[in-house]
Amino acid sequence: MTERAAAVPRPRADAAERILRAAIRRIVTSGAAALTMHEVSEEAGVSKGLIHYHFHDKETLLARMVEWMTRHLVGRERAALAESIPRHAIDDLWKWLESELERGQIRVLLELAEWRGPLVQSAIRDSAIARRDTSAASIEHLFSLLGLRARIPAPLLADVVVAFIDGLAIAIGIDREKNARAAFDVFWLSLLSLTE
Repeated sequence: MTERAAAVPRPRADAAERILRAAIRRIVTSGAAALTMHEVSEEAGVSKGLIHYHFHDKETLLARMVEWMTRHLVGRERAALAESIPRHAIDDLWKWLESELERGQIRVLLELAEWRGPLVQSAIRDSAIARRDTSAASIEHLFSLLGLRARIPAPLLADVVVAFIDGLAIAIGIDREKNARAAFDVFWLSLLSLTE
């Protein structure tokens, strides 16, 4: 049997998924305002008509992008500590955040938070809730792994954690040379001081 015959073909993502992924790649590169359906169709290898079939207009596409990015972002955050052990928990959380900063999608969510369309605004509100809830769960899990108890409720800490992550995403967008790990370590040392 040849190598080609033995290779199992990878399933191709459905058209809507390809369009979303292509739109996200384009928006990370050029921003929401500059995003055109033509760019997305070329990046996804589909016709503009197929984009309109799945997403009607740019605002619908942007709202679905917010939902898609949020679903994957919180899924990756949950997975970051799922198999973690106390000794590596903070490093596991950093590895997750480092990959998210590199991905650039948090910056895109922040940019889309300024979009004025009602579909995007609704998706952004839902995204903020999901991110905050996931952050609270991560904080509780992390403190549990470390045998610590927070003196401040996790949902309140989660607001601060999400704001820190968003600020770090903006800072990295401005200065790719910024030492994000040092900021992360100082931030988490501060949070850990709020435990007993």
